[in-house]
Amino acid sequence: MKLSKPKIVVSKCLEFDACRYNGLSINDSMIRSLKEYVEFIPVCPEVEIGLGTPRDPIRLIYKEKEIKLVQPFTKKDMTIKMKKFSDEFVNNLGPIDGFILKNESPSCGIYGIKVYDNIDKPSVKFKDQGLFAKSILNHFSNFPVEEEGRLKNKGIREHFFTAIFAIANFRDEVAKPTRGKLIEYHSKNKYLFMMYNQIILKKMGKLLASLNERKIDDTVELYFEMLKNLFSRKPNKRSVINVHMHALGYFSKDLNSKEKEHFLNALEKLQTQIITISGVNSILESWMARYNQPYLSKQTFFQPFPQELIDPLDSGKGSVLN
Repeated sequence: MKLSKPKIVVSKCLEFDACRYNGLSINDSMIRSLKEYVEFIPVCPEVEIGLGTPRDPIRLIYKEKEIKLVQPFTKKDMTIKMKKFSDEFVNNLGPIDGFILKNESPSCGIYGIKVYDNIDKPSVKFKDQGLFAKSILNHFSNFPVEEEGRLKNKGIREHFFTAIFAIANFRDEVAKPTRGKLIEYHSKNKYLFMMYNQIILKKMGKLLASLNERKIDDTVELYFEMLKNLFSRKPNKRSVINVHMHALGYFSKDLNSKEKEHFLNALEKLQTQIITISGVNSILESWMARYNQPYLSKQTFFQPFPQELIDPLDSGKGSVLN
């Protein structure tokens, strides 16, 4: 199954340039493995606003009821420059499928970025997001956005990969939209969408059933918003198990009792996060190779992203399923 190349904005210090405040780059095996399958758009917002490499560190402080980006050593306030660059960047970015940003960064960090109470001898007042990251999140609502640290967790990584490739495939396949292209995309992603959110899946189906009631471009826009919303959360355990049991039904008459037991044991391991969705799918794929199931073989559910990206290394941070 041919997959599109997602267009991903990435923090430039991750594998692309020695532009961290200390003059170094960060070796990241996950980013490195993605280079063959993803079109990366590297950016370092701190360098873009004129801070050199190496440079004195910057931090967020809360002043005059506003979060400011400052450089304590020089006393420079970089807030306006960063906000201006961020706004220009997002407004001129063009089609995009997701973002991988540097964690713990006052510009790029998404989770738990420390905001201090003053520039000198500070204490942490609360935690927020980096200024560049906040602009990304505000402008690209429901797009896949992750920190590189969280992507060390295999479950989070598989969810992120699934989302960016599904969105990239949609962007490419409906570049010149027709009714047939929309229906084909929806049909081959049915099991994948069912696993993520059956309510949104039904809304998508109703939208496509009323294609003749509106312009095709309007339908594409509405469908895309549903698609992003569908991938805004990881699938819950019940939906994952239900879809796998539904797929099992295609083979049940051909399997012996030990094969069925093996599959059900794999589902139990999935529920307890011992293995991930791709681990269970590999069993179904082996049966698809043995038995003729043309409908299932077309489903992206079994290979939502390149198999070469399934990495056994896992930090254990985060959770596989909700």
